[in-house]
Amino acid sequence: MRLYGTPGWGSAIVEAMLALVGAPYDIVDVEGFDRPGAAHDRLAAVNPLRQVPTLVLDDGEVLTETAAIALWLADRHAELAPAPGTVEHRRFLRLLIWIVANVYPTFTYGDYPERWTPSAQNELVAATSAYRERLYRWLEDQVVGPYLLGEQPCALDCYAAVMIDWRPRREWFAKNTPRLFAAARLTRRDPRLATVMKRNRLAID
Repeated sequence: MRLYGTPGWGSAIVEAMLALVGAPYDIVDVEGFDRPGAAHDRLAAVNPLRQVPTLVLDDGEVLTETAAIALWLADRHAELAPAPGTVEHRRFLRLLIWIVANVYPTFTYGDYPERWTPSAQNELVAATSAYRERLYRWLEDQVVGPYLLGEQPCALDCYAAVMIDWRPRREWFAKNTPRLFAAARLTRRDPRLATVMKRNRLAID
């Protein structure tokens, strides 16, 4: 498999999942894909939508969207999700889709306010940032510990491990969502993820 991504972005979440289960893959670094240049063209050649992550499977099929990739991998590697039919699995499904349906859009709008409003861009950024913080506080109450869903890491922990470096940043998580922050740090320290953490410039302290 080939994973097209850029350090610290959503592709790092998929990298962590792949490393957690020991799935072989090659990384294609397309840092700078969002502006004209070689990286832009390299990604567009396999995904005209120019999204990261883009995962090219062994049969050549292209798979995108972190949640879709997580579910596809969990079908093949049981350790990425609780056992189907359990209460824990239902919680896993809910939180996986909740993250991409609720938290992700705050970055879609907050990172590129000029796409959505010709004026009041600062207000849009402030509103999405405040809403994101409320979402993370809700997620804090869902954390079982020591990982998000209990004693073993799952795909959700790969999200947390990467996203604590996204706004509102590590200091905010440490202060306001300590259980979520602890689960993320525990996942970062997993020896299987050492190379992924280093390549994506994610501190493990």
